[in-house]
Amino acid sequence: MALRHAVLAALLDGEYSGYQLTKIFDVGVSNFWYAAPQQLYAELTRLEADGLVTGREVVQRGRPNKRLFSVTPAGLDELAAFAAAPAKPLLLRDDLAVKVHAADRLDPATLIAQLLDRAGEAAAKLAFFEKTLLRLRGDRDEESFLREGERVGPYLSCLAGCRLEREMRDWCLSTARTLGERAARTPEENP
Repeated sequence: MALRHAVLAALLDGEYSGYQLTKIFDVGVSNFWYAAPQQLYAELTRLEADGLVTGREVVQRGRPNKRLFSVTPAGLDELAAFAAAPAKPLLLRDDLAVKVHAADRLDPATLIAQLLDRAGEAAAKLAFFEKTLLRLRGDRDEESFLREGERVGPYLSCLAGCRLEREMRDWCLSTARTLGERAARTPEENP
């Protein structure tokens, strides 16, 4: 997947400025794609040049003018072609997982602190995703929303974010507990 597909998918919900798009990526799209703000602005420029999005300038009083972007029919065709291509397997690159892999040779206190920090971050993201799910489905229960609701795609990707963050939180807490228990043993108890 290229950044362009993530940007096109994010723009499906409406017309957004580059600034708004960075906020959408921070809180929604970030569960499956990370991009720095400068990457997003550069990608919007490329997408507009390729005719996949259109931008219009909005004049503002007392503030700089802004550009709002929306997906064009060609952009929708690009997304359809992307969706038709085989999906690549999930690729995980996580520095904390590498540190845990080397835990037998590292200071457990340092790793435990980092694991607890990550667990807190995951819990905060999980809470955000859970609130987003409630907002997306409104007064419907999940089953009826999934069966009949509009724009089920963002809801389904948010469900994936919930599951990933819940698993990350739980893994971090159990790993920190295991490392703490092992560190608390006396030298005679350690093999």
